[in-house]
Amino acid sequence: MQTEQLIELVRDALEDIKAKDIVVLNVTGKSTVTDFMVVACGTSKRHVVSCAEHVAEQAKKAGVQPLGVEGGDVGDWILADLGEVVVHVMMPDARSFYDLERLWGFDAHQAKDA
Repeated sequence: MQTEQLIELVRDALEDIKAKDIVVLNVTGKSTVTDFMVVACGTSKRHVVSCAEHVAEQAKKAGVQPLGVEGGDVGDWILADLGEVVVHVMMPDARSFYDLERLWGFDAHQAKDA
């Protein structure tokens, strides 16, 4: 599966389950771990877990085996590693605190245009 198709699959899966504030960050050349990050918020810890599980299920259905899913036991921030795309589903407070968009050198305007 092409990276662009995987990003679209992730975005569609998150939109299907009503994740909030979905942003795609192109970190090619900035990260040695992945090329793209998708960051989204859930409305509750249960919703965060459901969003990450739905992304992993949809990826598996498309033939992409997640390399790992971490954080499900707490639910504030779940990371789903799909290789070229790493998905971060967070509670709004955790997202604000860790501010991944700023950490990776993006302001909110740039990130939303990605």
